[in-house]
Amino acid sequence: MKKTIIAGILLFVNLIGQGQGNDLDKGQVGYVPTPENLQNREWFRDAHFGMFIHWGVSSVLGEEIGWALSGKDVNEYRKNMGRFNPVKFDAATVVKLAKDAGMKYITFTTRHHDSFSMFDTKYSDWGIMGTPYARDVLKMLSEECQKQGIRLFCYYSLTDFYRPDYCQGNVKKGKGIKGECNWDSYIQFMKNQLTEILTNYGPIYGIWFDGHWDQVERLKNERNGKQLREWKYDEIYKLIHDLQPGCMIVNNHHLATFPGEDFQTFERDLPGSNTGGGYSADAKIAVDLPLESSDIIGKAWGYVTNDTIDRSVKELIHLLIGSAGLGSNLLLNIGPTPEGEVRKAHSERLLAMGEWLKVYGETIYGTRKSFMQPAPWGVAVEKGDMVYIHITKPEKINKGLTINNFPYKISKAYSFETGKTVEFKSGKAASDVSLQLSNLDPNAIDNVFILQVSR
Repeated sequence: MKKTIIAGILLFVNLIGQGQGNDLDKGQVGYVPTPENLQNREWFRDAHFGMFIHWGVSSVLGEEIGWALSGKDVNEYRKNMGRFNPVKFDAATVVKLAKDAGMKYITFTTRHHDSFSMFDTKYSDWGIMGTPYARDVLKMLSEECQKQGIRLFCYYSLTDFYRPDYCQGNVKKGKGIKGECNWDSYIQFMKNQLTEILTNYGPIYGIWFDGHWDQVERLKNERNGKQLREWKYDEIYKLIHDLQPGCMIVNNHHLATFPGEDFQTFERDLPGSNTGGGYSADAKIAVDLPLESSDIIGKAWGYVTNDTIDRSVKELIHLLIGSAGLGSNLLLNIGPTPEGEVRKAHSERLLAMGEWLKVYGETIYGTRKSFMQPAPWGVAVEKGDMVYIHITKPEKINKGLTINNFPYKISKAYSFETGKTVEFKSGKAASDVSLQLSNLDPNAIDNVFILQVSR
């Protein structure tokens, strides 16, 4: 009886916290997450840092993954399969890089918008097994993730610029495709491939959907316009949860979450902000689900010729700190070369972030969004009886820092770096707190102070 009551409460919270979709797609209505799924959500909240891998046949062209086929001749594009031979790909090295960077999970593009499958599938001859390489990249990654203790998530495109049964949406498909669109056939194709992924590759901790927006009629640049065709999320989400009950679903539709989705993602955008692409800046933020922000190190997701990779280690660490301050994970992307190697500029930055996390990891991992919104000087996060103050822009404050409406009673305040006690003035709970700060390092990536509190 107790379990039934709890399940009912969870369902109610889910329906309140999530958007209801639209007239055609309401998600998995009535979905109640399993205990395993809820445990994975909590793990996900603790993780805070993951690796996104955008990689596929388009890398041989040096053009953005998936989009390279849009509006191009499909027969010419198909010839790239014979040129894609990533003999330098080493799954163990990639997974170790993620681990050394302090990342806790990997999200890999199993199939992007060009429909090219990076795994062994019997439902398409357009994939990695048809290349000279002819090895199952997803299988290798899965095995290494299990060996090295990294969780594996799978990106899977809803949109398809290659298959004839995929009906034309907002974005141009490839040219010269023979055959008629058949929406039911395409939906079944996706179900078949998702079944393969969730059956043949061990534990998959999440399915990361992308492309919902291609079948939505754009009205005055709004993303939540009239839906052209039904994605049948109720069936697809149920299939996933039935095959692996702990598997979490996220959909990069840039909208409020639909029932059945287990966390919410923001593309090149911190939740509620407009810091990057701003694709989901206006989406209603789920209050009861884990959050994630995905971003890039250079100018592109996949391997693009002459990509300018100029974001500094400091900027990327600030992005990680900022996402934690909003209760979000950071999913940071790499785009391997056509030969399968991680670019040096990517690995150098990730390893530097890992070195920083060896020292500061306790102020990021396992933390939750604090009582306060991000400030011009930085953010605060909470864990247990600790409030971590991350001052990433010391130039924004003077010697004293006042935090308004502090909700807890402080018993001790001190520097994370030195352990030196910090003087503070505080009244009762929910009053303003003044910290006497001095000798802030203006050149440091971060100045961290710990407030030990009682609630």
